[in-house]
Amino acid sequence: MLNIFGQPGGRLCDGVSRRDFLRIGGLSLGGLSLPQLLQAEDLAGIRRSHKAVIMIYLVGAPPHQDMFDLKMEAPMEIRGPHRPIRTKVPGIQISEHMPHCAKIMDKLVPIRSMYGSPSGDHDSFICYTGRSVANQPPGGWPSMGAVLSRLEGGAAPGIPAFVGLAPKAGHPPYGSPGHPGFLGTTHSAFRPNGPGMEDLTLNSISLERLADRKALLTAFDGFRRQVDASAEVAAADSFQQAAFNILTSSKLMEALDISKEPARVRERYGQGDPKNYGDGAPRNCQQFLMARRLVEAGARCVTLNFGRWDFHSDNHSELLTHLPLFDQAFSALVEDLHERGMDQDVAVVAWGEFGRTPQINKDGGRDHWPQLGCALLAGGGMKTGQVIGATDRLGGEIADRGVHFGEVFATLYHQLGIDASRVTLPDLTGRPHYLVDGWLPMPELITG
Repeated sequence: MLNIFGQPGGRLCDGVSRRDFLRIGGLSLGGLSLPQLLQAEDLAGIRRSHKAVIMIYLVGAPPHQDMFDLKMEAPMEIRGPHRPIRTKVPGIQISEHMPHCAKIMDKLVPIRSMYGSPSGDHDSFICYTGRSVANQPPGGWPSMGAVLSRLEGGAAPGIPAFVGLAPKAGHPPYGSPGHPGFLGTTHSAFRPNGPGMEDLTLNSISLERLADRKALLTAFDGFRRQVDASAEVAAADSFQQAAFNILTSSKLMEALDISKEPARVRERYGQGDPKNYGDGAPRNCQQFLMARRLVEAGARCVTLNFGRWDFHSDNHSELLTHLPLFDQAFSALVEDLHERGMDQDVAVVAWGEFGRTPQINKDGGRDHWPQLGCALLAGGGMKTGQVIGATDRLGGEIADRGVHFGEVFATLYHQLGIDASRVTLPDLTGRPHYLVDGWLPMPELITG
């Protein structure tokens, strides 16, 4: 049997219980094969370009009032101690703890009026699907990464279309890379996190030791005979071959190996902390660099989860454990994309599931505020150097141009060359669904 092991996992939206590993051979109802994860139907015939999205989930919802929407005219119990600073774009101010982003504001788009979260429950779902968890079709809504895997597939052999860098978290939604929903486990994220990096092996033989192609073919033939005998899947086909391309190609391992980057590049992104923050995700700045390497190698969508921003107490001091690291890593990613000529093709979005209360509570924290939140966009050929949306004097209600998560998704699909108002995908009953719920691309962001 050929195995790629990883972290234990939970239960997918389509109800399949799984460990977070990819298994080839010995298939069972509870296991997921790498060929299944790679199989993609060429529905739209749009495999020509190499456009991609990097989606950053700010775990637990960051405080918008302390990042992009500081209210210096509000009472102290609203505005807090943090101060705004000028940015490269006249008239736009952001937190003093985001100096790197301030210097490249011409390449960014803060949105101050995000809405769409139906409740104050913590979940990455809306950040990866653009939809509510309520009233889902059979199988559940798929994440954008799964959709791109289905519609486009990978842009290069040996590189998965959808890669999720999130490790397992104490609160499972905090560790989700985005689920495949009704598209099925074929389009789950490839997850190279944790020990899985060390376990990309074939029958306990490392890829580096697998120099003899004949050994692979022998193993492949044995796998095919086993599968045929069990009648659990069809005979080996091009998708199974794609699985072996990943196992034997150096492209994926090279993309994941950030040590191949010059020291100055790694230092520019910063280190952060690879350990999970509480029951959340790591504050791992190096994963921003890994995401860039993966889309450059051929991935269509890379998701990463950053920190744990659920600051019900000590909001102002806790913010200093997260915001400077995010500022450094995010700005480095955006500058890197521009310098490498990837800014027109690779879009980046960072956001949480909702915002935080204007009123600072008795413990010095901000509580859940589903009425509105914030987002930060870059790249993808979008019109940058602008702020979209505005809130009232206290930063608690939308005053101008509310932006639904679905609008951002429609915009991202548009920039990827996909018309979300025309393309449909069938759920488990065969009923077709549009990629977004009637939302149109944001005219403020569309060029040409």
